[in-house]
Amino acid sequence: MSLPRPHRVDLLLSLSGLTCGLLLWSYGLYMTFGRVFEQRWAALVPLAVMASVETVRRTAPRTALFVGTLTIAGDQFTNGNLATVLMFTDLVYAAVVYGPPASARRIPYTTGLIAVTLTVVLLVWWQNAYALLVGMVTGMVSFLPAITGAVVRNHRDAAEAARLRAEQTALLAEMDRTQAVVAERARMARELHDVVANHLSAIAIHSTAALSLDEPATTHRALTVIRENSVAGLAEMRRLIGLLRDSAGEAVPGAVPSLDGLTELVGRARANGSAGGLGFVLEDLRRPDGAPLPAPVELAAYRIVQESLTNAVKHASPGTVTVRIGHRGGVLTVAVDSPYGKRPGPGAPGTGSGLIGMRERTELLGGAFRAAASGAVWQVRAELPADEEAGNP
Repeated sequence: MSLPRPHRVDLLLSLSGLTCGLLLWSYGLYMTFGRVFEQRWAALVPLAVMASVETVRRTAPRTALFVGTLTIAGDQFTNGNLATVLMFTDLVYAAVVYGPPASARRIPYTTGLIAVTLTVVLLVWWQNAYALLVGMVTGMVSFLPAITGAVVRNHRDAAEAARLRAEQTALLAEMDRTQAVVAERARMARELHDVVANHLSAIAIHSTAALSLDEPATTHRALTVIRENSVAGLAEMRRLIGLLRDSAGEAVPGAVPSLDGLTELVGRARANGSAGGLGFVLEDLRRPDGAPLPAPVELAAYRIVQESLTNAVKHASPGTVTVRIGHRGGVLTVAVDSPYGKRPGPGAPGTGSGLIGMRERTELLGGAFRAAASGAVWQVRAELPADEEAGNP
């Protein structure tokens, strides 16, 4: 397995250290004299080795420090070179900054312990102040670079952690924004479906009846219903556009539909469904003196009734459609029963979006929803929490 390619900065440091060492050596500037190997060339061996390991200070920091430690120890037997010592301090620094976390924690303690131990041993042995000087130089050569490297690494790790936190925060913010956009689009889709489908379904059914039956009275009634639904649909669309516009726009949002408008809603359904033999009955079982319901709950109940009546006009067989509204024990119940069977005459296609929208409205408020056939009756049931907290889903 080959070692990683040396970094260009490490190559530059190695070349600079070797060049400075050769200049000092050429001028005869040594660290000490009178060592074991007093030959002039002997000091070049540790210098060359130290310059070589400098090239891997970043890619193999522990190996470089191990070889550098042996080299600086061998340099004590020569007259020495200041460049060799300076390159060793850089190896200690690099081992802390670029080495594994475990090595980065151990090296400062180890070098500090070595400096203190050497000072104590030399004090006992020499019994003079020169031992303190040697211990101080040892600390400056090993412990001080290690501490500097530890400070730099801590700052670097803190900066990296801050960058990761910033990226995570940005990612979470983007996820929140995406979820908010998706939720707003779903809300707009439900509102548009509930508003448009109700009126357009009546328009489609009555226009089909007017085209298929060549009777002036029937055509007149159909055109009357078509006009009423067109006007009501336009008014609802203007209200939605007003809600979607910026507050600085010209449009003024209209009132949000509530259960007080159920009588009018059932009346429109009665007019729309008369051609299909449908009758409509509203049973409002709420207590007259009860506390007002949260606006989101009333809007959800209104839209569920509206969509149920739209589905009845489009799909129900002739008979009576019953709408029951009840409020008991902090729960608002909505029940719509319509005849279920083969429908004669014109109808309108369905996509199933209405049932999905009713279920979503109910679940957003923490309620329960069910829509299924029970014999010859199609039943829609919704239970909506009607306490104050239900207004903040």
